[in-house]
Amino acid sequence: MHTLPTAQSYDGSGLDGAAYLDVIDAAHHAPSWLDSLVSDYSTYGLALFAVLMLIGWWRARRQGAAQAVKALAAPVLTVVAFVVSTALKQVVHENRPCQSLHVMTLEACPAPGDWSFPSNHSALAAAAAVALWFVSVRLGVIAAFGALAMAASRVWVGAHYPHDIIAGLIVGALVAASLAMLLARYAVAAAELLGRGRLRPLIVS
Repeated sequence: MHTLPTAQSYDGSGLDGAAYLDVIDAAHHAPSWLDSLVSDYSTYGLALFAVLMLIGWWRARRQGAAQAVKALAAPVLTVVAFVVSTALKQVVHENRPCQSLHVMTLEACPAPGDWSFPSNHSALAAAAAVALWFVSVRLGVIAAFGALAMAASRVWVGAHYPHDIIAGLIVGALVAASLAMLLARYAVAAAELLGRGRLRPLIVS
């Protein structure tokens, strides 16, 4: 039995609850292999962005110290976006759709207090994609498709409303883009500073 929403929580089902239910219904009628594939990506897919960041750093080391600094900063930018997304969760206090709508979902319904808006997975994926774009357009494109797939998977498994993932994508992209553009202006100076310290082996080939 799910705990009913408290006075301090928000029920977001009025925004796009009907669309959410349509997706959940589609998931229930989809082939089991597809549900398994989406569920696995929803759970473990963030590892893809870690791999892309590692590839980006390895390539950037051969493209100059400034580019290597951007690659090293990519995971930092992603973590900052996660912190911002988590802070927003604590402000909005939106109940998970599976709690408000009382539906069976592919992913186990989180406990009350595990807020839904915005989607942290979407924010992390979008931030990683934007950060990688500043390192390599090719990696950024791959990561962008991966981020969209991650966001969609979070609705498919029942963890979020569509507006949760849209907000997560926007938050992650805006935070990462703002910080990445700022970093780009000072990448050369940062590379020179770090090059004199312990990080020199990481930013030069």
